[in-house]
Amino acid sequence: MTIADLPPLREALDEVGLTANKTFGQHFLLDLNITHKIARLAGPLEGKTVIEVGPGPGGLTRALLEAGAQVIAIEKDRRFEPVLASLSQAAMGALHLVFEDAMTANEAALMQRFNLPGPASIIANLPYNVGTPLLINWLTGPFRPASMCLMFQREVAQRIVAKPGEDAYGRLAVIVQATAEAKIIMDLPARAFTPPPKVDSAVVRLDLFTQRTPDDVLHNLQKITAAAFGQRRKMLRSSLKALGGQALCEAANLDSTCRAEEIDLAGFLRLAVVLNSASF
Repeated sequence: MTIADLPPLREALDEVGLTANKTFGQHFLLDLNITHKIARLAGPLEGKTVIEVGPGPGGLTRALLEAGAQVIAIEKDRRFEPVLASLSQAAMGALHLVFEDAMTANEAALMQRFNLPGPASIIANLPYNVGTPLLINWLTGPFRPASMCLMFQREVAQRIVAKPGEDAYGRLAVIVQATAEAKIIMDLPARAFTPPPKVDSAVVRLDLFTQRTPDDVLHNLQKITAAAFGQRRKMLRSSLKALGGQALCEAANLDSTCRAEEIDLAGFLRLAVVLNSASF
């Protein structure tokens, strides 16, 4: 049996009586034309290692496998084990199933366990309730993917690519854009999913910079953006008071009367670098 011989996803779900679990933020993408388009937009995958989070019934997984990828699929919901096991059998060794929580998974250890080459890409229709923390972890944590192609709620995708002065600009945009080039490559209406969510979705491609921002600067950047955007209507001298306020802004050559939404990435990076020094 090959992947092409497998039943349509809806039939596979009906056979085992599976429906989406709201607790896990599940919305199934059953249209294989869409999943194949996502795999194409993610880039050439032949012979590459791909980590997928939340495969569910395996729609995107099928597309990744048919594109030639070696796939590590991390699924928290064991109800999908029968459906994914059939897909694994058809994939003839190219699919490696891991039933655990992606929030605590060790991606590097999994690659070593399955003896897969790096660097890996992460391609996933992320569960809505954990998408943002997973993204931040991959951008700032010890595991460094080559690229990511991830589906989010449309609102979250807009926050990822937002620029200073835009309503969606905030902490997420700064942290993402300090570590990767990000762009929205595909929009998906709610009706494309089963069951339809209350919001539309979008696929974001992120290519991580070759030279990573130093860990201490990233750490400071998270502290500064949390403070600045946590009180985004206040001037920096007030919102950053606990971190140095006026003196910190002056050392970073920033106007302390500005608000967080007015500061570009370069300005936030200067604040993060200065915070490490004792010169203010």
